[in-house]
Amino acid sequence: MVTSDQRRRQLARDKYQRQQQRRADARRRSRRNSVIAASLAVVIAAGGAVYLSVALSGDDKKSDNAATEPTNTPSPEQSTSSQPEPAMSVDKKASYTMALKTNQGDITITMDAAKAPHTVNSFKHLADKKYFDGTKCHRLTTSGIFVLQCGDPKGDGTGGPGYVIPDENLNGLGKAGADGSVTYPKGTVAMANAGANTGGSQFFLVYKDTKLPPNYTPFGTFDAAGLKVVEDVAKAGVQGGAGDGAPQKGVTIEKAVVSKK
Repeated sequence: MVTSDQRRRQLARDKYQRQQQRRADARRRSRRNSVIAASLAVVIAAGGAVYLSVALSGDDKKSDNAATEPTNTPSPEQSTSSQPEPAMSVDKKASYTMALKTNQGDITITMDAAKAPHTVNSFKHLADKKYFDGTKCHRLTTSGIFVLQCGDPKGDGTGGPGYVIPDENLNGLGKAGADGSVTYPKGTVAMANAGANTGGSQFFLVYKDTKLPPNYTPFGTFDAAGLKVVEDVAKAGVQGGAGDGAPQKGVTIEKAVVSKK
């Protein structure tokens, strides 16, 4: 049964998304019949790429992990970046905490605004709007890479806030090796994306050291208690016994709060 608190959170999130959609519609109308609109049609078509595929560079090269890398397949609204990113409001010299209350246990993420100001600012903006409340962590990988992916209000890997943020701190985990990858240590939190500078609201929690190209903004770490939560989810596996898909042990973010440390 849906509680009154859950209903209020859902209404708040729906209101926010309607506001974003109205602004997107206004911008689309202003671009109608323009050269920009024509060029965007190509980008929108590209936004329909098959889920779980990701272009890692400007050419057609993909790494060995291309089929399983953390990616958000953007909706047309997201892929056209129909909204500007939120105005900068965080202290770029400070650290922030994102407390995730989930049905499987609490996960506390420490975020460094000095290294990833746009990313931290976006999470603060969205959390304040209750954007993440009631959303599911839609993807677990248990083979090749080891992450739990969250932050999609649609719950299918295609959702986003209607704007994109730039990649940041891509050298934060060191220089790529001969195989083109770096190690994302367990406890790392990073942004999923659909290519360069396409981050939205989706992020992934690394529960076991994972090699990936340095293409995903590492913007924080999560605590030992949170790591235990994610490890327990991983132990239960993926629905259907696959190595990549919805977690068998479902994870719902009941509430997300971002505060300055």
